[in-house]
Amino acid sequence: MLVKDRMSPNVLTISPDTTVPEALAKMEEKGIRRLPVVDKDRLVGIVTLLDLVRASPSPATSLSVWELTYLLTKLPVKDIMTKKVHSVTSATTIDAAAAIMREYHIGGLPVLEGQRVVGIITETDIFSAFLEMLGVHRGGLRLTLELTERHGALADVALLFRDYGVNIVSAVAFISDEDKEVAHSVWRIENCNDSEALISFIRQKGYEVVHFSENGETKEI
Repeated sequence: MLVKDRMSPNVLTISPDTTVPEALAKMEEKGIRRLPVVDKDRLVGIVTLLDLVRASPSPATSLSVWELTYLLTKLPVKDIMTKKVHSVTSATTIDAAAAIMREYHIGGLPVLEGQRVVGIITETDIFSAFLEMLGVHRGGLRLTLELTERHGALADVALLFRDYGVNIVSAVAFISDEDKEVAHSVWRIENCNDSEALISFIRQKGYEVVHFSENGETKEI
């Protein structure tokens, strides 16, 4: 899945001279938490709700409330925006976008064509995409199997499910014990009328079932 499949294409932008109150009003009106800052169709920065909150004067200041209000209404976002903006293109993969967000602790990425903003993708979009890729909303049976880390291990299990006559919705694997070369694989299965019989079949083939749930409800092993 690519960023273009999940991004919001009609992104609201502001100019560098937009004042802090104006930017805050736009965020509140649209229910958003970040605004790309664009100058002559070129991305020059990004401002978040947290940036705007931090721009509010400190209670410890000696200025009067009138002076504070005046300064805040005149403060442009170019003075508080983040100028080094992490971005992606519409062809960036969802997992690559997620990795950027995690590495830099950010909740959204502008989507660019050259320097032109064509969309934005947020952490909520990423979560939704992963849920879809994992088939969570489709329900069914979710099985976690322990595998020896070896070539062809996932393919062998996939053949077991095929032989049993059930449909694989999704499959992911991760290392659970690197020293012992043990991995866990998580499978979401459809068209299984008897989960206990399937689990028994898998165990007879020499695989350990670590965990399973059915339609979101965890079952006892």
